[in-house]
Amino acid sequence: MVPFLTAGSVFASRFEIERLAGTGGMGSVYRAVDQLTLRWVALKIIHAHSSNPGDATRFIREAELLSELRHPGIVSYVAHGVTPQGQRFLAMEWLEGEDLAQRLLRGPLGLTDTRTLLYRVAESLAFAHQRGILHREIREPTYVEDSHTYDSWGTAEENQFPRM
Repeated sequence: MVPFLTAGSVFASRFEIERLAGTGGMGSVYRAVDQLTLRWVALKIIHAHSSNPGDATRFIREAELLSELRHPGIVSYVAHGVTPQGQRFLAMEWLEGEDLAQRLLRGPLGLTDTRTLLYRVAESLAFAHQRGILHREIREPTYVEDSHTYDSWGTAEENQFPRM
């Protein structure tokens, strides 16, 4: 179970928690300040005791793969690791915005925005594929006006693609 972290608490001796941003099947995501850089991060913490023993290994491998990707359309890696208490975590840049599903509740995107968003996501995926990384579950990206940085790298895996 992922511990509930309160505002002001420090996780992994580095990340000061501001608030819980969301929860899911594998764990929770917090908005936090990286005390080394004083920048906002999305701090993803997975459940310590998953019913699937491969979850922890896969989570760490996905963090390692994300750490290799530097592209304006892919959320930036900050850090990952395991605390002395066994909590696995991944810190990524915090993207201010809303996911695409939330954005669409306000109305459809215009043609130009739709094309730009699709192009940026496709460009990001192609960049990863060229490096032998396959994204297994494409979800709606966080929609950041004028940025379109793709933040959904939670199910990436190394593939047999040749690395370039």
